[in-house]
Amino acid sequence: MNKGDQANSNPHLFNTSVIYQLPFGEGRQFLNDSGVLSHVLGGWQVNAFFTARSGTPFTVTASTASLNAGGGTPQTADQISDPEILGGLAPYFDVTAFRPVTQVRFGTAGFNTLRGPGTANLDLSLFRTFAIGQARTLQIRVEALNATNTPHFSNPAANVSNLQLNPDGTVRNLNGFGVITSTNRLGRQYDEREFRLGLRLTF
Repeated sequence: MNKGDQANSNPHLFNTSVIYQLPFGEGRQFLNDSGVLSHVLGGWQVNAFFTARSGTPFTVTASTASLNAGGGTPQTADQISDPEILGGLAPYFDVTAFRPVTQVRFGTAGFNTLRGPGTANLDLSLFRTFAIGQARTLQIRVEALNATNTPHFSNPAANVSNLQLNPDGTVRNLNGFGVITSTNRLGRQYDEREFRLGLRLTF
């Protein structure tokens, strides 16, 4: 990505859902003889929801000391080369492509020029609905959120002023710069695989 380019702030999103009635039980292809197995295995519905999205943009920042500004004044780093996305956790991108700003000026890096890790997530569920009389139904739900237990990583820390270099320009200590230390819960309580059991009574 060239210096000054700005990543599209809207992530690219793909999602699809599948609903599948298991072929067992009355009116189905298998075990349709009204036997015990027909009643036990019949009527189940499998649901799958898959989502994939590109990562969110972020800005490589620097200390505002060169501007003699305090508070939350934003300051971008100096960009000295095109940063390569390495894809690891420490570091996620080529940290040597940026430098702190040591003069009284703004940094040369643009805003939102890098994009964090993308995410892919699969939720699965198993439903069965029982008729209770003529006007009520009871639905049993077994859900597995993030069924593959895939970690979804957050953006890396992006303050270049934390970076320590050797005299030859090699990295001596990242001090967290470019390092991913957390996961993205995708709006849920946990990022790890989560099982939920539920009952739904309709009347």
